[in-house]
Amino acid sequence: MNSNVIGYWDKKKEKLKEKFPFITDEDLGFREGKEKEMIEMLGNKLGKSKLELINIIVTI
Repeated sequence: MNSNVIGYWDKKKEKLKEKFPFITDEDLGFREGKEKEMIEMLGNKLGKSKLELINIIVTI
């Protein structure tokens, strides 16, 4: 797994947990090849569409 992606995700993950305190580390667990499933699950948990959630991740 690319260390740049992991470093980027670690920073975004912390900001997401600050913004949405009910999200768990398990919810935000990055698994290579399972990104789509993670985005779908997070979107469902937050009541956001895939596009809305991606915009949140990009802008935080």
